[in-house]
Formats: sequence, C-alpha cells, structure tokens
Amino acid sequence: MTSTQPPLWRRAVAELLGTSLLVTIVVGSGIAAQQLSPTDVGLQLLQNSTATVLGLTVLILVLGPVSGAHFNPVVSIADWILGRRSGTGLTLPELGTYAAAQTVGAVSGSVVANAMFEVGTAISTKERATTGHLLGEVIATAGLVLLIFALAATKRGTLAAPAVGAYIGAAYWFTSSTSFANPAVTVGRIFSDTFAGIAPASVPGFVLAQLAGAAVGLGLLLILFPSAARAADDVVLPHSAERTSS
Repeated sequence: MTSTQPPLWRRAVAELLGTSLLVTIVVGSGIAAQQLSPTDVGLQLLQNSTATVLGLTVLILVLGPVSGAHFNPVVSIADWILGRRSGTGLTLPELGTYAAAQTVGAVSGSVVANAMFEVGTAISTKERATTGHLLGEVIATAGLVLLIFALAATKRGTLAAPAVGAYIGAAYWFTSSTSFANPAVTVGRIFSDTFAGIAPASVPGFVLAQLAGAAVGLGLLLILFPSAARAADDVVLPHSAERTSS
C-alpha cells in the first residue's frame, strides 16, 4: 500500500477491534432479542438487524480512517485482487494479516457477547446450510462487494458507512440466510449457541458461498466500473490521512 497508509500493526488492531465489536453487536443483540421477545421471531430479527445497522455504521466511521474498516475477509480479498491490476490495495502479507485479525476479532466478539449476557460460550447447534441459505449468501456477498467498490470507484467512499449499514440491514430481510456475507463473522458465530449462532457443519458451505458471491460482485464491478481497481486503496473508507512512522 502507499506510504501514506498507517502502519500495518495499527491497521490490524483496527480490524481486530472492529470485527470483534461487530460480532459483539450481532450476537449480543440477538441474545437480547431472544430474551425480550421470546415468542416472536420476526421481532427478534428486527431488533437484531436494527442494532447491526446502527453499530456497523458507527464502527466504519470510527475505524475506517485507520484500516479502511474492511471487517471482512472477502472485502480484503477483493481489495487484493483488484489491487494487482493497478499496484494499489493490500499486498499479500497485508491480506493475511487483515484476515487473521478479522477472524480472531470475530471469535472474541462472540465470547464477549456471551459473557455480557451470562449465557456461556458454547458451540452453536443451529443448522443453516440449505440450498436457499447458500444462494442467499451468494447474493448478499455479491451485493456487498459491488456496493463497497462501486462507491470507491466513483469517489463516494465517504458514504460507505451509512450505505453499507443500510445494505446489511436490508439484506437481513431480503435474503434467506439473514446476510452473514462475511467468513470471519461466520466463524465467530460458531461460538454462541444463541439466536445469531451457526453450527460448524454449516460454515464451510457458507464460506464457499460467500467467496462465490465475492467473485460475482467483482465480475459485475469490472463490467460496470472498469477503472475500479485504481480506487482499491480507498476501500471501505479512505484511510490515507496520516503518514506512517514505521
């Protein structure tokens, strides 16, 4: 990445913290929804999705200037792939660091949410990997990747926080899978046997569907915005405000 990016260790901390807080929001609001509305699954989903929309928007605004606020390995992978076309975006070592930080953060977020509500950390038993769910993940992830990189390509990255929050909130409802659209978050949600959990057996299918969705999203992006690769450094949010000191 360019010399104006914050140092990698600082970006990794931002990605770990942001993904951890994101999963804390998703899992914690899911637990709260179950406790507050135990007999109404629709209301539980509304409560869960509302908290996620608001929380994700804030996290992107706070941490985006440091790391770009990827909080998602498929976004980081797409950034790396696009960057190879123009010498921008993440390098391969940076991609590995981002993905590792995001995954560790996601697992820690589940553990923290469980602890706050005193439900205990346990492996989820909630099976989700039906054909419909997997198609939902392809669609959710494709739309997310297209949105993020289209905003950067058209120099509207400052809208990423509300736009991504709004998209994820909508995708909670219009996809059958409730839009995980994130391999790290998917892994993190294994560790909470609650409303937002996912059984380990469902995870490989979800991750493969998310990767397929990312490929579809990138394909659409390059058709619609052929020059998008040049904006890889500005995903999800521009983060080149300070010069590195190491």
